[in-house]
Amino acid sequence: MPTDIETELDALHDMTTGELADLYRELHGQPCRTRHRAYLIRKNAWRIQANAEGDLSERARRRAAELADDAEVRVMPPKTMVCPPQTGETTTVTRAVRKDGRQQAIDPRLPTPGSAIVRKYKGRSYRVVVQADGQFEFEGQRYRTLSAVAKRITGSHINGFRFFKLGAQR
Repeated sequence: MPTDIETELDALHDMTTGELADLYRELHGQPCRTRHRAYLIRKNAWRIQANAEGDLSERARRRAAELADDAEVRVMPPKTMVCPPQTGETTTVTRAVRKDGRQQAIDPRLPTPGSAIVRKYKGRSYRVVVQADGQFEFEGQRYRTLSAVAKRITGSHINGFRFFKLGAQR
């Protein structure tokens, strides 16, 4: 015979998203910031069980607080990033640090001005320097975009960020 808790948990799956959001507000004492149905079911189910069977013990709360305090948080990004090779080729980005100690780029995918992007392509290394005005220097010439540099290297149009393996990792 199912208990009251099991009945309540089963009823969550039959509720609409609006009803789940209202229940969340009632159980948690604050409005939810999402309308994601699975999330609301999970959070409401957890709160129903915690109210019925008891929340974390005081010892568990203290231990969680201890672990959170001891966690090392990286404040500064690493000076050198090595992008993972996709086809056996490697790209190394060396970041330059400004005199005031900050690292800042015009585009968030780019390293700071003065940094060098080195890309090994077809057995040869190519070095591009990021300039302060947002342009790029390659073999003594300045280019407005990384795509222009990539086109100069490959001979065909290619996205510069993709060629140099910069940007968000998928």
